[in-house]
Amino acid sequence: MPKFAANLNFLFQDIDFLDRFAAAAENGFQAVEYLFPYEYPPDQLKQALAKHGLVQALFNLSPGNWNAGDRGLAALPGRETEFRAAVKMAGKYAEALACKQVHVMAGIVPDGAQRDVYEECYITNLSYAADYFSVRGVRTLIEPLNSFDMPGYLLNGSKQARRVIEAVGSDNLYLQYDVYHLQIMEGNLAYSFERDLDITSHIQIAGVPGRHEPVIGEVNYPYLFALFDRLGYDGWVGCEYRPRGETRAGLDWAREYGIGNGR
Repeated sequence: MPKFAANLNFLFQDIDFLDRFAAAAENGFQAVEYLFPYEYPPDQLKQALAKHGLVQALFNLSPGNWNAGDRGLAALPGRETEFRAAVKMAGKYAEALACKQVHVMAGIVPDGAQRDVYEECYITNLSYAADYFSVRGVRTLIEPLNSFDMPGYLLNGSKQARRVIEAVGSDNLYLQYDVYHLQIMEGNLAYSFERDLDITSHIQIAGVPGRHEPVIGEVNYPYLFALFDRLGYDGWVGCEYRPRGETRAGLDWAREYGIGNGR
């Protein structure tokens, strides 16, 4: 049976962020993930996890200046010092939260720029991050994002992700398999997931189109969940979707998996 993690940036948005830990636990989630923890002191987040018996499944490195359009630093030439500082900050939070995985965002390639230059920078920075996190027992993840929601993002597909992972050559660099993004960019999900199971360390889900509950749209999630089990995937499945209404009211899809039962 899949193990689901609540993404606290997407779910339970009708309540304050720190109250979402309790809501996740009350609805049967055993783990949480979110985009960035840096707005809160690590001890405060650690206390929220401990109070509600939750695992921190994943968070992202700082993306740079989000409001200025940054969507990651790893692929941006000239910002290596800023990237390394983001790695070290993520390491502090990962240690405090006992989080075993972090996602390294690539960044946006400017129009007209040479993508191979940015990918070369990406590979170099990922090598640094993978080594840094390896000695701390933390997995380093990269995630292809679709080019419709995130125009210009460097990493767009699973084959590109594998190529980058192989170019880095580290045993501490993995794929974050986001079903929503990869359905939009590639489709053929069952095939690509099985092909890339050896490098996959985390899954995220949402309905396509719309990014709503996973029962809405064109993806047959019950089939995929059974496939994950059959192939022996035992990592977390992050619920990174936008509920069409109130989160709890939309959890009917998950009740057979022990989620949304008001426990």
